[in-house]
Amino acid sequence: MFPTIRPRRLRRHATLRALVRETRLSPDSFVYPLFVRHGKGVRDEITSMPGIFHFSPDTLLEEVGAAREDGVRAVILFGLPEQKDAQGSEAWADDAAVQTAVRQIKAAYDDVLVLTDVCLCEYTDHGHCGVVEDGRVLNDPSLELLAGTAVSHARAGADLVAPSDMMDGRVGAIREALDSAGFGDIAILSYAAKYASAFYGPFREAADSAPQFGDRSTYQMDPANGDEALREVALDLDEGADMVMVKPALPYLDVIRRVKDHFEVPVAAYNVSGEFSMVAAAATNGWLDRERTVLETLTSIKRAGADVIVTYHAREAGRLLRG
Repeated sequence: MFPTIRPRRLRRHATLRALVRETRLSPDSFVYPLFVRHGKGVRDEITSMPGIFHFSPDTLLEEVGAAREDGVRAVILFGLPEQKDAQGSEAWADDAAVQTAVRQIKAAYDDVLVLTDVCLCEYTDHGHCGVVEDGRVLNDPSLELLAGTAVSHARAGADLVAPSDMMDGRVGAIREALDSAGFGDIAILSYAAKYASAFYGPFREAADSAPQFGDRSTYQMDPANGDEALREVALDLDEGADMVMVKPALPYLDVIRRVKDHFEVPVAAYNVSGEFSMVAAAATNGWLDRERTVLETLTSIKRAGADVIVTYHAREAGRLLRG
């Protein structure tokens, strides 16, 4: 006899499919990454990331306003300095591009959530995420610099700071520094499970942050490891992280799911530059339907367990979801 249970009954009408949909995307879940540099009137497209730009603080403000109209009201800022040095000292300068942009955004849009990436790689002349001595990236001497950077972002008005360096103990150092400086209400989104991934290539161009020697495998995670991600997340939560992130997203959907199942905290996932550029390139060549691919990609990340998705598709997906 033909089966009496017919799953297709619930698929025969678009409204019915929407009614029983298990995973729902919303622009409220998106964080839009933005690259800011010194100057005025800067809006330079990044070659390897079509449709993504370097902005000066004034043009960045226009982009934030446009994103807001698309329903995206959370951004994360990455800065490019005027000068680089061994310690990345512009990272914590009050007049740096990120700090300037934060102040302008918060003055113009009090309903926009501003996150800042806390790292040194964009600011150091060697391109690594910490202090370097004799070709080695030193963990403990880097913590004070990262903590100072986080405090400078909070002083400028950032709502969340997001350390991405993967130095051991940096969440605790940042939490202590924020509290001591009177910023106990500023939350920390930790890049807790950040893998040494090949998918960061376009970002290295966008942030001018390619290492000048070696790679970052001594401090970012081995792509083969899943259990280690849970240990990293547990350590960061013990140190005071309020939210945790898995990066990249698509090759690590299993890790996102495991983190979400193990820890009762908000989980973010970073749909990184390489994932964005693959979709852009394939769509340009007519190999994929871009709009469907963007929404399917973000839905898969949400379905895996991400509460928050950091994505360069944020504005595009916001427009698609809104109508």
